[in-house]
Amino acid sequence: MKKGIILAGGKGTRLSPLTRVTSKQLLPVYDKPMICYPLSVLMYAGIQDILIVSSPLDLPRFRNLFEDGSHLGIRISYSVQHEPLGIAHALLVAEEFIQNEPVALILGDNIFYGAELFTFLQMAKKDPTGVTIFGYPVKDPTRYGVIQFDDDGRVGRIIEKPEFPPSKYAVTGLYFYDGNVTRLAKKLRPSARGEYEITDLNNLYLERGELKLVMFSEGFVWLDSGNFEELHKASQYVKLVQEMHNTKIAAIEKIAYEMGFITLDRFIEIAKSHEASDYGKYLLEYAAKEESFS
Repeated sequence: MKKGIILAGGKGTRLSPLTRVTSKQLLPVYDKPMICYPLSVLMYAGIQDILIVSSPLDLPRFRNLFEDGSHLGIRISYSVQHEPLGIAHALLVAEEFIQNEPVALILGDNIFYGAELFTFLQMAKKDPTGVTIFGYPVKDPTRYGVIQFDDDGRVGRIIEKPEFPPSKYAVTGLYFYDGNVTRLAKKLRPSARGEYEITDLNNLYLERGELKLVMFSEGFVWLDSGNFEELHKASQYVKLVQEMHNTKIAAIEKIAYEMGFITLDRFIEIAKSHEASDYGKYLLEYAAKEESFS
């Protein structure tokens, strides 16, 4: 799988008035823009061809942040979603980019972190047929697409924001689709709230016997930073982990180097452009260690 999509659309109404002046996905999660976290997941999956889908207002802001991605050894392109018509609609917007090839889709406000992240991503990439979704236990399943299990413990149905959740397991905002995704997405009709639901698309794959569920293990962290409480919680978590382990979560420049997308010299050059900040100092310290090993 070579392609990935970040959906950074929506109006961000749950984070108003902050989102009256900037995109939700550009708000800080501690020391970096929110969108860096989903971007880092795609990069860890070895994906170097990435499309950002967002509104006409916000898209230039992402372009200013990442440009064409070449400094990270990746290719970033941009597509406009004129109206926030749902997650599945973003796949239709991205049809020309996808070109009937397997693609990963991640939501721009989702944060994934854990020692086994790389393993989970490779597991999803191993079988490019159908769709792979990821399950995670949550306290309030009514906010998500929820997995209903059959008597054999298999996925029987996914129910969008159920009033009476059939389980505590939500579907996270990370999906790995095969090349049939846009063809199937075209079969969808808007839901009662006027959106093309990703849950409906995943249920289509389920009906075809082509849906695979990967459950995140205990100790893994998934954060949906779409409201004030979750955004604050995400920033606190990132700060705590980084201070305890002397690391930086979603340091995309470091990941680009670790994945072999850029050379050490290029990494050092980028790190120097951030040297006035603690983030830049961390990158330069890491680069110095790598130089001593080379």
